[in-house]
Formats: sequence, C-alpha cells, structure tokens
Amino acid sequence: MPKATVGCRLVRSDGASSGSSLLLPPLKWAGGKRWLVPILQKVWQPYAPQVRLVEPFCGGLAVALGLQPQCALLNDANPHLMNFYRHLQQGLAITECFQNDRAYYLAARARFNQLIAAQQAHTPEAAQWFYYLNRTGYNGLCRFNRGGFFNVPFGRYAHISYASGFEAYQAALLRWAFSVGDFESLRLQSDDFVYADPPYDVPFVSYAQDGFSWEAQVRLAHWLANHSGPVVVSNQATERVLALYQSHGFHIQCLPAPRRIACNGNRTPALEMLASKNLPPNALSLSPANAP
Repeated sequence: MPKATVGCRLVRSDGASSGSSLLLPPLKWAGGKRWLVPILQKVWQPYAPQVRLVEPFCGGLAVALGLQPQCALLNDANPHLMNFYRHLQQGLAITECFQNDRAYYLAARARFNQLIAAQQAHTPEAAQWFYYLNRTGYNGLCRFNRGGFFNVPFGRYAHISYASGFEAYQAALLRWAFSVGDFESLRLQSDDFVYADPPYDVPFVSYAQDGFSWEAQVRLAHWLANHSGPVVVSNQATERVLALYQSHGFHIQCLPAPRRIACNGNRTPALEMLASKNLPPNALSLSPANAP
C-alpha cells in the first residue's frame, strides 16, 4: 500500500452541484459532455417518461447524470471505468487516506497496475485506486499502454478534495444497467434513445487498451444508422467524420465546444459535430441562445 507523506484530507461529498439536486460526475473526464447536457435535455425530454437511454460510450457519466433517465443502459470499452461504476452501485466506500503527493501517486499507480496484472481489477480496491488516480493524475486523463497498464503521470495540483462517500450516486445508479464491451455487442430495443460520444477522431487512441481506430468510427456510424429509434452523435468535426455521417443520412450541425486539454495552453473553442437521426423536424435545432 502507498504510505502517506503529507496530512490526510478527505471530504464527504454527495456530488450535488451548488443550488441543484443534480449529481455532478464523480470523475474528472477529458472530453466530458456536461456542457452539452442543456442541448440534449431539450431533445431527450419528450422521450424521458417511457424510453430507455443507451450510451455506448458513457465515459464520465455527465450525460446520464444530467438527463436522469428512469431506465438506462450505459456501456464503455474501459473495464476499469465500469468497475468503478458497478461498485458505486454497491455502495463503494473509500477506506484509503488519499494523498496529493507524487511519491504516493506513483505507489498507488503501481498498486493499481499490480491488481490488473493479478486479474484483480474487478475488486473494490481497484475501484478505489481508479478513483484516486483519476482525481490526482494529469488533467484527468485515462490512458493505458499496449500492455493494458495505466500510465498517466502525476498531475501536480495545488489542492484536491477526495470524496469518502458516494451514497447519492448509489441511489441514482441503482436504476441503471452497466456493461463493458464493444458497442456492437449491445442489444438495442427498437425505440431506445441512443446518445453516442465515441473517442474523438484524433491521433490519441489509447483511452482503452485496444484503442479506437478509424475502422471503429466507420463501424459505429453504420451501426447507429441502422437503429430505428432516435440517435444523437457527438464527435470532433473533422472532414472525414462529417462526410461519414452525411453519407449515412444523418442531420449534421456544428457548434463550438470548450477545449478541455491543450498542451500549449490553447483553450479556444474546438468545432463539435452533432449528428442526429430519427428525430422530429427541428428537435435538435441549435441557435446562438443555446450554443455554449
């Protein structure tokens, strides 16, 4: 176990945002879509009472927590992320005294990778270390090498608050089903509302051990186009992504998105694609008033 080298500071946290009953995502998440929730909320609302929300790439859980569906199927290719959510459902309690310290972080990362090597990555201990590494590592990145081991460097934050309880998340997540695997393994119902936010079409593809290639982007677009229910897709608006979804008959809109990670300090808006299919006319209509 990593040894504490500085004073321990844990805080109780129910994850609620200030002035709101909505839960905030429990993890830092590069490319998280919390900023997009107000737009998606307007599209989702007519379906909310009776339709299941399906996310093939649920990531940091910002959309599900923002939309609060009664029924949801939330999937991701990252087994460590899904292990964390499953243990939140079961009432995960933090038993370690986490430290915002480089030596402690490196020891924790080594212990997490040791659990992976020992095929113990499904345990509550692994879920705790995943949470700690996410909160403490550089920019909230989730990155694994080809051997399947976590390799994000220490984040060097001046201050970090670590939650010691997740009771509110347990109550919310109990209504939802979690799965891990390729999106094509999901068994969709004909009226499912599918929101897909795949890894961006960028050179970085090490979010999961097997990455997410252009071939996977093409498979996804084809799979989504064949679904009979409502579909909304977000991705970086590269030329080939736009052409891909246009070729499948999606309605395409673009909007500025906050840039969350930039090594050179550039925080200017990136261009985001929103592609939709099987929605009523103008259901996903963007205007300067509802763009970020």
